Amino acid sequence: MGLPPTDPAVRLDSDSLGTVAVPAERYWGAQTERARHMFQLGDDPMPLELIHAIARIKRAAARANQALGQLDAERCAWIVAAAGEVTEGRHDGEFPLSCWQSGSGTQTNMNVNEVIANRACELAGRPRGDRTCVHPNDHVNRSQSTNDVFPSAIHLAAEAQQRTLLLPALEELVAALEVKATAWAAVVKIGRTHLQDAVPLSFGQEVGGWASQLRTAGARLADGFEELRSLPLGGTAVGTGLGAPAGFAAAACGLLSDEIGVTWRCDGDRFALMGSHDALVQQMARLRLLAGALHKIVNDIRLLACGPRAGLAELLLPANEPGSSIMPGKVNPTQCEAVAMLTAQVMGLDQAVAIGGSGGHLQMNVYKPLLGLNLLRSGRLLADACRSLREHLVTGMELNHGQVETLRDRSLMLVTALAPVIGYDRAAKIALHAHEQGLSLREAALALDAITAEAFDRHVDAGAMAHPQG
Repeated sequence: MGLPPTDPAVRLDSDSLGTVAVPAERYWGAQTERARHMFQLGDDPMPLELIHAIARIKRAAARANQALGQLDAERCAWIVAAAGEVTEGRHDGEFPLSCWQSGSGTQTNMNVNEVIANRACELAGRPRGDRTCVHPNDHVNRSQSTNDVFPSAIHLAAEAQQRTLLLPALEELVAALEVKATAWAAVVKIGRTHLQDAVPLSFGQEVGGWASQLRTAGARLADGFEELRSLPLGGTAVGTGLGAPAGFAAAACGLLSDEIGVTWRCDGDRFALMGSHDALVQQMARLRLLAGALHKIVNDIRLLACGPRAGLAELLLPANEPGSSIMPGKVNPTQCEAVAMLTAQVMGLDQAVAIGGSGGHLQMNVYKPLLGLNLLRSGRLLADACRSLREHLVTGMELNHGQVETLRDRSLMLVTALAPVIGYDRAAKIALHAHEQGLSLREAALALDAITAEAFDRHVDAGAMAHPQG
């Protein structure tokens, strides 16, 4: 397909449907070349993290097959070496396929099988495509099916990305927020509910709440790793394990555990793990929760920073870049806006994953590439969001102390401290009178003869209201 077989820039490769002309310099084979032409859909390539995870499984499978007498030592060594090169990213240009392909991911599994097989042939001193040396199906794919390998690879790739990339970035963001919370612990401000004035709290409490929300979201993600580490590997086509020797799954999982440093298991019900992918759907939901938390926090920040002279303006954000092409001197909360769009995207990807996760038919779910793409894309987006917020927003964020004090001291809701002393109704009259007449609370309270000046000053203390238990 694609190129004439007489062209010296191509070689002929074959699969069960016949002979295909493949670019001579490429390691991929006939099935990949067919898929390149049949699935020209969009511009979403299969994530390289997923490719590397598949290659990791191929390496463990080859070693397990050798240990169980299914593969000779020589072929095993060639496959292990070739798969290792793929895992290390040395052949990333050999994986050209779109994510939008077979719902099982068969084309990508075969892409990896072909690249490893052809590179293994080279390592053996044989030409690419020599199937008697190393065959993509008979040797690289031995004891496996796309139906168990591809979801196992999603588990591996998503767990690794979240554990090594996302959670560290999230932890650093939380730590930066906690530094601010500590620094601002004594700064008392007015609280707001329904976007209206409420009773006081400290800025440390407010920012500490953001940090705690994110820390909890991270703990939820980490809790999901235990379920992700149960693999359907060894189930082959429908979950029965046809074509895989006894002990293959345990051996392969043990090898993966030794290599990666976390425990991978084959103790789950393979019919459930292959007919549906609830662990992946659940983990995506945890990513959505983190996205929702970040969305809420950046919206809080841009509300508190709105101004600088006609808004709340309690927070001063770093001036990273000019904000307007027409209004000189304008600076906008662009980090908040970028992350708000990013988190909206993740929440949308979660909906696609939920739909895909519900799309299993009988013994197999056929939305695997979508699940893998969206999980990995979301993890990367959220890791980048955490890093960018920490570097370009939180670290340089400061308080506008004068504005904080002015808004706090003018708030009518400080009258709440008087309700236990003079009753709710009389306290409400003070607030309403102050608002209608443009008075301070103290002036209104004295004008209505509702309380003495001494008693007012003793009870209406914003700092004490922010820490009522001392």
